[in-house]
Amino acid sequence: MASETFLYVTYIRTTPDKLWAALTTPEWQRQYWFGIHQESDWKAGSSWRMMFADGRVADSGEVLEADPPKKLVLKWRNEFREDLKDAGYSRCTYELEQHDEAVKLTVTHISESKPFIEAVSGGWPKILSNLKSLLETGQLAMANK
Repeated sequence: MASETFLYVTYIRTTPDKLWAALTTPEWQRQYWFGIHQESDWKAGSSWRMMFADGRVADSGEVLEADPPKKLVLKWRNEFREDLKDAGYSRCTYELEQHDEAVKLTVTHISESKPFIEAVSGGWPKILSNLKSLLETGQLAMANK
């Protein structure tokens, strides 16, 4: 079965350390991820899960690689939509690279499931636009639901 890939690249006027903190800290995540946050100690081999504000698990998996503030790789499975959960695990990689006064953030999400990639392709641009706007201006690009 062929892999499907979602790739998103953006440049954010911030530092790698601040961007890493925004990617891995629940207080930051809740702001740009529409109330959702993630739980992990962000070390390779550790469990990882994404939580809805009401306490339900949205997604779960494992930290495959963590090299702060340069790279984070997650094994990722949707937990709340049966059709996507049945697709199994995907792999999401965040790469952070300093470029002058900005950080190049590359998010690559790979799955064997086309419906899963179609789903994340609708969500990632909104989330990452909010992240960029929040770090650069202190305000969200899109209001929380």
